[in-house]
Amino acid sequence: MIMKKVLLLTTICLLITTSEVAATTLVIKDEHVSETLVREHFRIQTAAPQFINRNKLELLFDRIEEQIFKAPKNAYINDHGQIIPAKPGVALNRYRLYQHFHDYYYSNVSLQVDVPLRNIYPRVDGELLSEIRNFELGSYMTYFRQGNKERSHNIELAAEAINNHVVFPGEQFSFNNVVGKRTKERGYKRAPVIVKGELSEDIGGGICQVSSTLFNAVSLDGIKIVERYSHSRKVPYVPPGKDATVSWWGPDFVFVNEYNHPILIRAKALDGKVIIRIFSSESVEIKSKRN
Repeated sequence: MIMKKVLLLTTICLLITTSEVAATTLVIKDEHVSETLVREHFRIQTAAPQFINRNKLELLFDRIEEQIFKAPKNAYINDHGQIIPAKPGVALNRYRLYQHFHDYYYSNVSLQVDVPLRNIYPRVDGELLSEIRNFELGSYMTYFRQGNKERSHNIELAAEAINNHVVFPGEQFSFNNVVGKRTKERGYKRAPVIVKGELSEDIGGGICQVSSTLFNAVSLDGIKIVERYSHSRKVPYVPPGKDATVSWWGPDFVFVNEYNHPILIRAKALDGKVIIRIFSSESVEIKSKRN
C-alpha cells in the first residue's frame, strides 16, 4: 500500500514537472532553425522578474538571422546581352519575432511559431537595367600581355568584379570596396606590382590596369573624381598621368556620380584587352545643369 502511494506521488510530480517545463518553452522552427527557449533564461535577476534581458534576446536574434539570411541578387546583363532578373533576399523580421516572444514571455502557455521573415529587395532590377543599358557616356580600352598568365588572371577577376555595377546619383564608387580584398582564397595570384618605384610581386598584381582603365572611362563632366593616385613610375598601358593605382591597405580610386540618373559600368578583359564602357539613360544630364 505504501509502495503504491509512493509510485502515485512520483507520477504526479513527474506530470507537474513536465507541465511546468512545457509551459515555459517557446519553440521557434524553420527549415534551417530549431530553437527551444525557456522563459527563465531571459529574465533579469531583479526583484521584478517581468523584465526581459534584451542583450540575450538580441544574441538569439543574431544567431537565427545568421541561419536564415539570404542576400538579394541584383539583375545583371550576361555575356549574351540578356538581362538576368533580380532575386529578392530574406532576413529575419525582428519586430514580429519580438512580438511572438513578448506574447510568450508574459503568458503561462507554451508556444510554437515559425520564424517570421521579411523580403530584402535588390537595388538593381531588370527595369532599371533596361533604362540605362543603351546610352553610352564614355569608354576606354587598354592592352595587356596574355603570356603573363597570373597577371592576366587577376585582371579578368577585377574586371568581372566591377562589371554590371550600378552607381546611383550622388553615390560614391570605391574600387577597393567593390572589388574587395585581393587574396588567394578569392582566386587572385602573385604577379608583378610597383612598390615605391620598384618592381616586385604580390597577390593581385595587375589589377591597377583595371582601375586605370576605369579612371579614363569615367573621365566625364558628370563624374567627380574624389581619390586617385598615380604609380611611382610610368606604366605601359596608359599615358603618363592617366593611371590610377590601388592597393587594399593603401591608395583607392574613388569617384561620385553627379548625373541625375544611375550609371552602369560594363567591363570585360578578353583577348589581351581591357574594355570598360559607361552607360546611362538617354535623358541623363549633370544635376547642376537642371537648375
